[in-house]
Amino acid sequence: MAPSHFIPELPGWQDRSPFVGRWGRLSVHHYDFYAQALAKIERGEEKDLRDVQEMLSRGLVRPDEAWRLFRRIEPMLYRYPAVDPPSFARAVAAALGPESG
Repeated sequence: MAPSHFIPELPGWQDRSPFVGRWGRLSVHHYDFYAQALAKIERGEEKDLRDVQEMLSRGLVRPDEAWRLFRRIEPMLYRYPAVDPPSFARAVAAALGPESG
């Protein structure tokens, strides 16, 4: 499932979807790593949280940018009744560390 099934689409996700390759007329891109990371944090499964830590350690996701994007979608979380915004924010802090700034 796409991250947008779990959380609102992140602004600019298309620009952050790295190109993988082209096979004939088919172009393949990774889905935005920030969208993947935030959706995995929201789901909270152990494997998902390990994936997020790996994204962080490889430099695919920067905590400050992930926080910025989280704050951009936070006002839209009401559209996702299964998401509790305060719990999600706590999970983001646990996964990324405290918000800087």
